[in-house]
Amino acid sequence: MSTLDQDTVAMISLVSGIAANHPAMGRCQLKRLRDQGVSEAKLTAVIEIARHIRDEANQELDHKFDEASKLAALAAVEEVPKAEGEGCSCTPTPTRQSCC
Repeated sequence: MSTLDQDTVAMISLVSGIAANHPAMGRCQLKRLRDQGVSEAKLTAVIEIARHIRDEANQELDHKFDEASKLAALAAVEEVPKAEGEGCSCTPTPTRQSCC
């Protein structure tokens, strides 16, 4: 089994904490990554992608709830074109970062 380097583990922990709405939101990992010299541009990109995935998941949950509660007809949901790829269907982030 191969092991991951500390930066990779911290990055995974950071983005998964953000995407999962963990109360700590990866602040410890963010500090560790900055201390290790990871660029602010890279951190900004991965944080944007994590937030985007979190927001898409929340929108999908809201949509399914609306459908289940028969409120879908009342909700004006703006459809965003999705980027289609092999086994992938996701919308880009506001700065056009791909999340898949």
